[in-house]
Amino acid sequence: MTTDYDAPRTAVDDDSNTRTDVLAGHRPAGQTAQMIAPVDDDELEAADSYDLPGADLSSEEISVQILAAQADEFTCASCFLVRHRSQIALDRGGQLYCMDCEG
Repeated sequence: MTTDYDAPRTAVDDDSNTRTDVLAGHRPAGQTAQMIAPVDDDELEAADSYDLPGADLSSEEISVQILAAQADEFTCASCFLVRHRSQIALDRGGQLYCMDCEG
């Protein structure tokens, strides 16, 4: 049996007896809509020390040691990532391809 999900619904589910306006108005005893947690100044200072993605890092200097490909590694001719030789999936005329690109 197929179901047409685009057809308008005519039957009311028995499980949907709970109305959303009743749920929205229900709050545990002693809790109000205006209840706001106090802000801790230490947390604000800690949050200011974090760098968000997309921040301007043009003044930062990064030093990275670059190593040549090792004897047990190859560079995939498709994705140009350096992989371990156990990841070779295809050798086409001296061009090596990894399992992810040829998988």
